[in-house]
Amino acid sequence: MQQLHTYGLLRGSFRPDEDMCALRAYIRQRDTLIRYRSAHVQPRQKALLLMNVQLTNVISDITGVTGLQILRAIVRGEHDPHTLAAYRNAHGAKSEEDIAKAFTGNDRPAPLCALTQALELYDFYNQQLTACDQEIAQKYAAFTPQVDLTAQPLPPPKRRRNTPQGNEPTFDVRSDLYQLAGVDLTQVDGLQVLTVQTILSEIGLDMHRWPTAQHVPSWLGLAPYQDISGGKTLRTGTKKTTNRAATAFRLAAQRLHASNSALGGFYRRMRATHGAPKAIVATAHKRARMVYHLLTYRQAYRDPGADSYEEKYRDRTIRNLKRKARQLGLDLVPVTAQP
Repeated sequence: MQQLHTYGLLRGSFRPDEDMCALRAYIRQRDTLIRYRSAHVQPRQKALLLMNVQLTNVISDITGVTGLQILRAIVRGEHDPHTLAAYRNAHGAKSEEDIAKAFTGNDRPAPLCALTQALELYDFYNQQLTACDQEIAQKYAAFTPQVDLTAQPLPPPKRRRNTPQGNEPTFDVRSDLYQLAGVDLTQVDGLQVLTVQTILSEIGLDMHRWPTAQHVPSWLGLAPYQDISGGKTLRTGTKKTTNRAATAFRLAAQRLHASNSALGGFYRRMRATHGAPKAIVATAHKRARMVYHLLTYRQAYRDPGADSYEEKYRDRTIRNLKRKARQLGLDLVPVTAQP
C-alpha cells in the first residue's frame, strides 16, 4: 500500500491539522472519562436499594446537586430522614415529608461501603475531567482566533442557562468554538456545545479538503452506499462506520422531533414517510452539508422556521404535480373555495 501511495494510485486518509489532532486527542480522552464515570452511577443505585432507601422515587437525578448532597451526608453517617430531606431543592416537585419517607431503610455496612467507594470513584473521575478540561482550554487558547469578539460579538444563545448543563465543561467553551470556527454553529437547531466540539475536532476546520459538500456526509457514512462484489449488490444502505462526528450528527437529529424549525419540519416529514431510522440519517446528512457551507463561507445561520419549510415543500410538490400533468397531457387546476 505504501508503494501504491508513492505512485499516486491511492488517496490518503483524511487527517485534520496537527493542532486539531492534538485537541481531538484530549476531547476523545474526555469522552472516555465520562463513560468511566457513568459506570459508577449504577452501583450507587444498587447500594441504595439494598439499604431500602428509595431515593430515586423522590429525586429525578441522584447525580445532581441535591442527590450528591444527600449521598455525601449518608456516607458521613447521617441517617435521620428529616435531616436528609432538608437537602431538597426548594423548586423540587416532592415535599420534605415525601422525601423523608424514602429514607426509612437500614444502614447495613456492606451496601454502605459499596456506596462510599462508588462515590469516591465518581469524585475521582470528576477530578480527572477537570484536569482534562484545563488542557482543552489551553489548546483552544493556542489557536489563532478567526473572529474578533469586540467587532463581532458572540450571538445570544438559543436557551439562556446560568450554569453548565450535563457534561459540559466549566469554562466558556462556546466562545472558544466561535473564535475557532469563525461562526457560531450552536445556532443550528439541535447542535449543542459538546456536539459542535466533537464535530469540529473530527472533521477539522479546512473545508477545502472536501471537493464538494456531498463528500462530507459520504465520508461520515451518512450517504447511500452499495456494497457490490462480482457485479452483485450484496447490501444497500449507509456505510458501516464508527466515526464520532457521524454519531454526533445522528444524536443531534434525534433532538428535532419537537423543534419548531426548518430542520424539525424536515425531520418530521421524513419520519412520517420513511420511519425514524431513515429520518435520522437524512437529517444528519442535511446537517452535515449545512455545517460544510457554514464553515466554508462563515455566514451566520438563519433559521427560516417550520412554517417556511412547509410552504416551500408545498410549492415544490405542486410544481412536480403540474409537471407530471403536462407530461400526461392534462392540466392541474386548483379547487375554488366554496362560498
